[in-house]
Amino acid sequence: MVRLQDVAELAGVSPATVSRVVNAPATVHPDTRARVQEAIRALGYRPSRVARRLRVERGSSALIGLVIPDLQNPFFADLARGVEDHAQREGYTVLIGNADEDAEKEARYLEVMRAESVDGVILPPSHPASPAALELAAAGTPLVCVDRRLAKAKVDTVVVDNVRGAYEATEHLLALGHRRIAFIEGRPQASTSRERLQGWQDALREHGIDPLPALQRTGDSRQPSGGALAAELLALPERPTALLVGNSLMTLGALETIHRLGLRIPGDISIVGYDDMPWAMALTPPLTVVRQPGYDLGRQAVELLLHRIRDPARSTTTVMLQPELVVRQSTASPAL
Repeated sequence: MVRLQDVAELAGVSPATVSRVVNAPATVHPDTRARVQEAIRALGYRPSRVARRLRVERGSSALIGLVIPDLQNPFFADLARGVEDHAQREGYTVLIGNADEDAEKEARYLEVMRAESVDGVILPPSHPASPAALELAAAGTPLVCVDRRLAKAKVDTVVVDNVRGAYEATEHLLALGHRRIAFIEGRPQASTSRERLQGWQDALREHGIDPLPALQRTGDSRQPSGGALAAELLALPERPTALLVGNSLMTLGALETIHRLGLRIPGDISIVGYDDMPWAMALTPPLTVVRQPGYDLGRQAVELLLHRIRDPARSTTTVMLQPELVVRQSTASPAL
């Protein structure tokens, strides 16, 4: 079966342009429209008449787009569950794409969702100035940014107070007596990573400790990165006594390195992970974490998106949810 994307490739345009030629041809430049129509004829493309009729009659597709940065990350799986459950209760179906922390894949998914005439999109943008997200917002498609911020557009946003989460985790370690506290940051392009870095820095400075560049590493938010960066920190001549790791996958990598080196938790090194995962309690010892309300993030994002769909002219809203420090046995006072 010929797909809309096949027509787009042959005509050398985006899927969204093909959709506009099919649904609103007057909005497309005549030369482009002719090229797309020729590709439609050449491939024998047949749009779904039933779907088009329903959309015209109802003025809605009852579809919501959700682009996730990394479906292997349990936090985003939890967020997606919150989106899907709440959308289903409201009568909407969710189209999900996995951008894999890739701006080009993110852009392709957003194009496809526009082509499918989704009623709105929920997105943790790959970058605060994501061109694809900015274009989507400028085109008037209802957009809610979740978990991460879009800096150059006024859009509805649902986030967690990441500065506070990292601050409280660092303060917990300071209260135990740690002074050499290292931080492993995720992708610096993500607003969440920079906010957690700020929380670590703020807590140290408020206790009269300079955040040493030697104790900070920046990774890509994936498991191997966490392992490699933990190895660098633990190989320092004066190694840290505690680690704060910026997301769950990098925490797993750091734990693998700690065990490979034969270090004891928390006797030789204390560790705090960001995100609470089902396996955190199964570890020996159980992991101290900053727990994020991933499911509630997804639910709130759907609520904001539906408000925007029903009232496009209303003022934009930012909702900030609060993290929770969950203290378990992976943190203790440093050995003397």
